[in-house]
Amino acid sequence: MSLANRSLLFLDELPEFSRHVLDCLREPLESGEITISRAGHNVKFPANFQLVCALNPSPCGQFEGSLANCRSTPDQILKYLNKLSGPLLDRIDIQVMVPRETESMRLNGGVKRSRQITTAQGKSLVEKARQRQLKRQGCLNSELKPKALKQICLLSEQSEAFLAKAAEKMKLSHRAYHRTLRLARTIADLAESDTIEQQHLAEALNYRALDRLIDQVQSL
Repeated sequence: MSLANRSLLFLDELPEFSRHVLDCLREPLESGEITISRAGHNVKFPANFQLVCALNPSPCGQFEGSLANCRSTPDQILKYLNKLSGPLLDRIDIQVMVPRETESMRLNGGVKRSRQITTAQGKSLVEKARQRQLKRQGCLNSELKPKALKQICLLSEQSEAFLAKAAEKMKLSHRAYHRTLRLARTIADLAESDTIEQQHLAEALNYRALDRLIDQVQSL
């Protein structure tokens, strides 16, 4: 983790790591540093990294919402996903389900899709959003403390009621609530919006794919 400081740490097949190892990610994801305790001594190392993870929805990798083509039982899937503790999932801001792309598997490459945005355009959007955040509050949205969130992420009564209702329905923790608010602020910055609108909150809440996956398996 410290070797990935100010860089990117990619973990493939995330649930294949032990739960104890994965929970060691919680401290650096929150504070940007990690403490190692050995023989009465504590040493802190910098660990401010961008975490990127990938995982299959089930041990067999075939679960797509139903058990029709899946070789795993609901209990096996839940045991597999339970390697990821709630506090760890709270710290993963963007969770995206990647659907199976059958067209891309064809020999001719499948249907050609026009790209909506180029890498250069995406880079420009990110740079503008970062500058917007630094100018407004002197730091990035990810570095905002809970007290500063109330000032920087002001919501209208309608938007606040929408977020509160969604948080209750999705059973979001306080940490997940704050991180959703930070993400919505970033989405608004990318859209060059001074205020956080309901559509920005809805998009931020939509990036909770693992929460929805676990609820889906529990309902089977």
